[in-house]
Amino acid sequence: MTTADATTVASGAAVAHAEARRSRLDFAKSAPKVFRALVGFDAAAREGLDPALVELIQIRASHLNHCAYCLHMHTNDARKAGESEDRLHMVAVWREARHFFTEKEQAALALTEAVTLVADDGVPDDVYARAAAHFGEDELAHVLALVLTINTWNRVALSTGKVAGTDERR
Repeated sequence: MTTADATTVASGAAVAHAEARRSRLDFAKSAPKVFRALVGFDAAAREGLDPALVELIQIRASHLNHCAYCLHMHTNDARKAGESEDRLHMVAVWREARHFFTEKEQAALALTEAVTLVADDGVPDDVYARAAAHFGEDELAHVLALVLTINTWNRVALSTGKVAGTDERR
C-alpha cells in the first residue's frame, strides 16, 4: 500500500468514525430539563470566580478526562478572555511550569485533579487544605461546583460523541 493509499484509508476511517459519533443522541434535545438544569448549575458555579481561573479549571479537567470537545471549547474561550498561549500550553504540565501560575491557581489545579480523579485516591487532605488556604468557604464551594460541572460536561460530550471544533453554543 502506498502512502497516498494509506492516507485515503485513514481519512475514510476518520470520516466514518465522525459520522458514527454524530448519530448519537442530542442530549440537549433528548433531555431538555436535565440540560437546562446543568446549564444553570454551571452558571451558578461560576458566580464570583475569576473568569481566567474558570477556564484553567475546565481545561485541566478536560485534559484529564480526554475530552477533546470541551478542551477545544475552553481553550478558545480562554484565548478570547485574554489568556496567553504560553499559559494554555502549560496547563497540562503545570507542576513542571509552576512559574506560569499563581499559588491560588496551582491550588485550584491540584484540587481539580484530585476531584476529577477522585476514584484513584480520594481528595487528599493536603490538597484540600492548600485550596482552603487560598479560597474562602464560598469561593471554595464554587470552585468545587465548577469542577463537578466540567466533569459532568466532559462525560456528556464523551458519551454523546461530541466532535472537537463543533462548538454548538454559537
